[in-house]
Amino acid sequence: MEVTFFGTSAGLPTKDRNTQAIALNLEPYSNSIWLFDVGEGTQHQILHHSIKLGKVDHIFITHMHGDHIFGLPGLLTSRSFQGGEDKPLTLIGPTGLQQFIETALKLSESHLNYPITYIEIDNNFTYHHNGFTVSSRLLNHGIPSYGYRIEAPTTPGTIDVTALKAIGLEPGPKYQEVKMFDTFEYNNQIYLSKDFKGPAKPGPIVTIFGDTKPCDNEYILAENADIMIHEATYIDGDKILANNYHHSHIDDVFRLIYQSNVKKSFITHLSNRYNLEDIEEINRALKEMKDTPNFEFVKDFDTFKF
Repeated sequence: MEVTFFGTSAGLPTKDRNTQAIALNLEPYSNSIWLFDVGEGTQHQILHHSIKLGKVDHIFITHMHGDHIFGLPGLLTSRSFQGGEDKPLTLIGPTGLQQFIETALKLSESHLNYPITYIEIDNNFTYHHNGFTVSSRLLNHGIPSYGYRIEAPTTPGTIDVTALKAIGLEPGPKYQEVKMFDTFEYNNQIYLSKDFKGPAKPGPIVTIFGDTKPCDNEYILAENADIMIHEATYIDGDKILANNYHHSHIDDVFRLIYQSNVKKSFITHLSNRYNLEDIEEINRALKEMKDTPNFEFVKDFDTFKF
């Protein structure tokens, strides 16, 4: 899988950083791309990347603040002309998302050539699609804001060719049956497939947070995540200001990483008060500290495979 950041600034864009947008490429599990938040200018950012809007089949919105949704109407209309024709799209987000989109499309007399399914979240939510499980929980941001926990499908264990040959089963179509099912029949005998393949490999867990101050639901969503994407609007100074505005300070994020056993964290939604040089300087200072967790401050167009 692969994650790409198309916007990493908080609230307002800067000369170097756009507002929020994250793309999750689901390969090798699925030939699809999921977007998380669509800040103003997201479709223009995507023009500088190989991602095609026609491959985007799900868009998840964390909350209804403008820096997370103002790019959505334009991106939806452009999708009609960029490979999206007749390709269904699912939009998932807080209550009011459907009204926002339908009002923008109606008043601008915009017409889409593909169907949209709207799923509006009210408190906790679980969604299943092509082997993926997505769960969301309400955060603490003053308005309804959600975090999403994405659990990729489990990959079946590798076939043990030597063990199968030992019972006389040579490589062929039957091997697929061994791989996919709990039992298989050979020479009028039923065998347990697990005896002829290695252990199944769980897919990665990715947690993507909307804006929030620390809250209990964060720990549920982040528990044992392989990848966590979290805001840190303020990355220096006293954290009281961050929490007063229902945002997180870098210290809050580090505590979450430690207590939830997160393997790798990407920190986004940095205040526009910080330029790229400021961020790099703070990054160096943090990484020189003892016991700093595994994290990266991300920039627009950063891409990470995992």
